[in-house]
Formats: sequence, structure tokens, C-alpha cells
Amino acid sequence: MKRRQFLTAAGAGVASAVAAPAVAQSNPEVKWRLTSSFPKSLDTIYGAAEVMAKMVSELTDGKFQIQVFAAGEIVPGLQALDAVSNGTVESCHTVSYYYVGKDPTFAIAASVPFGLNARMQNAWLYSGGGNELFNEFYKNYNVYGLPCGNTGAQMGGWFRKEIKSVADMQGLKMRIGGIAGQVLQKLGSVPQQIAGGDIYPALEKGTIDGAEWVGPYDDEKLGFNKVAPFYYYPGWWEGGPAVHSFFNLEKYNALPKHYKAALLAATAYANTDMQAKYDARNPVALKRLVAAGTQLRPFPMDVMEACYKAAGELYAETSAKNANFKKAIDAMTAFRGDQYLWWQVAEATYDNFMIRARARG
Repeated sequence: MKRRQFLTAAGAGVASAVAAPAVAQSNPEVKWRLTSSFPKSLDTIYGAAEVMAKMVSELTDGKFQIQVFAAGEIVPGLQALDAVSNGTVESCHTVSYYYVGKDPTFAIAASVPFGLNARMQNAWLYSGGGNELFNEFYKNYNVYGLPCGNTGAQMGGWFRKEIKSVADMQGLKMRIGGIAGQVLQKLGSVPQQIAGGDIYPALEKGTIDGAEWVGPYDDEKLGFNKVAPFYYYPGWWEGGPAVHSFFNLEKYNALPKHYKAALLAATAYANTDMQAKYDARNPVALKRLVAAGTQLRPFPMDVMEACYKAAGELYAETSAKNANFKKAIDAMTAFRGDQYLWWQVAEATYDNFMIRARARG
């Protein structure tokens, strides 16, 4: 080898040796644990965390790994946010309205009674300032949040006895989470916050009179039709509930920029994927439930009207004593007004026509 060629090759080797550590530093190996609020049996909602974790790994060539744990494997389902906040784990997959005991503002990021449907919720969070608003709030709890799933409009739940009027809500013990429970309290009901895996035995034993979860696909898996014959709709408290991934704020801030981008892309994909799976699976599951004897019922109109009125009263009362809640509920309400103006013109008009056309055959 000529001297000049040797020096050129040697120089290239030195340059590579110098550059390699810089490349390695920009793609560090990161291993996180994620605790879910859901059991593995609920493959759609629990599975969204696995979908997200798999995509994060693929987007980072396996350098950023997130190991997913079901509810109870590390902490109980309803303690997922606390585990992230205090650093027990780096991440969780949960619904923020589980934490209204800390602050009712948490509920608005997911869903509140007579709030937004799924498309509106996504529009608000991603493009209407919602994510920015809530992440300012989440700083108080040492977490950063991104939407990571949506179920679409939920069902009104399973009841051991028929609901014929608002009078039947008096004294009714119902498993229901978040602010919706406070609305029902105004009607004389007794809300119970029970994790998903514990609902069936409570309903079977008569500890509760009714329970809501998600919709036909998940409810069939949990077997609620075996212990309560009446299935009501709609779930007016969850028109489009967002499920979130929360990340410990210090751990999130320490990530390289492209790892943060991977989290954003992966949670957004999981968000869309969960909604698509529920939309595809719920109709088939509903037909199976009805064929097996489930009695499908709409909530009586006086129940709907009474709950709508009670929700408005509760929002006003809470806003008067909680500035964070007022800021968020006012923003959501304003966004909802414009959204339903548009849906009245196009989306709902189209859907209503198609529903009538289907009914005509």
C-alpha cells in the first residue's frame, strides 16, 4: 500500500472511531416498564399498550424498549398514575378520569357526561389545544400524557332490573367511574368505583345493581350478560373517552428528541388502532349478545334529561371552587359547541340518513 493510501485509510479509521461514540450516544438503550389499568383478557384496551410499545421499539431499532404489565402485576389498576408519578415505573396506560379523587380536572381529559364524541375528543386534544392544556396541569403530578386509545361512544351498562323512569335511579348501586358517578348521585344513585376485573363478582352477588364498562365486545368477554339481563344505551357519560399513556416527567424529559417523537407516533397509532378494533368488533358482539337473550333498551328520555341537567349543575358547582376544572371545562364546552354546529350540518345529517336507509332495507 502506498504511503498516501495508508494515511488516508488510517485517517478514515480514526474518524470512524471518533464518530461511533457520538452515534451510540444519540441512540441510547432505554428500558421502561409500563403498568396498565386493565387485565390482559381485555385484548383491545389492554392491547393498545402492547401496540404502542412494539411500535416504539421498531421506530428506534430496538433501542427503546417498553415492557407492559397488566393491572395487579406491579400495582393495582387504579394506582397506575401514582406509580408513574412517584417513579415506581416510567409509564402507565390508564384512563385519567380514574383520578378525579385527586382533582376532577383529570376527567375532562378523558370524557365527561355529555362531552365530546371520539372524533371531537381527538380533534380537541391534537388540534384544539387540549394536549397542551392538560400537560400544563399534569406537571402538578410529575407526569406527561399522550392519548393512546379511544373506545368510541360506550354503552349505558348492565342492570339487574329494568330502568323505566328517573325514579328507578333512586338508591341504585352502580359501578361507574369519574364525574359520571357524581352526576348520578344527584339523582339519588350510589356510585361505586370498581376495577374492571372485579365488576363481574360484584354484579353476580348483587353487591351492585348495575355496571358500565365499555361496550359489547369487552362486556361479552367479561360475561356481564350472564348476571344482568338489561343492557342500556347510550353511555351518556362517555361519548368518546380518551385512554392515555402517562410518562414520568423527569424520565420523559431526559429522552432524546427522536425518542419523544417515537412515543408521539406510537401512541397516535395505538389511539387509532384501538378505535378501529372496537368499531369493527362491537356490532358483531352486540348481535351475539341479543341472540343469546340480552334485552337491549334505550335509557328513558326523562333519565337522559335529568342527567343532562344534573351534569350542568355539577360543572357550575365545581368550576366555582376549582380554577383548573373551570379552565378545562370552559375550553371543552366552547369546542363542543362549534363541533356540533358542524356535525349538525354534515356528519349527523349523513349518518341519520344512512341509519334510516338501513332501516328501510
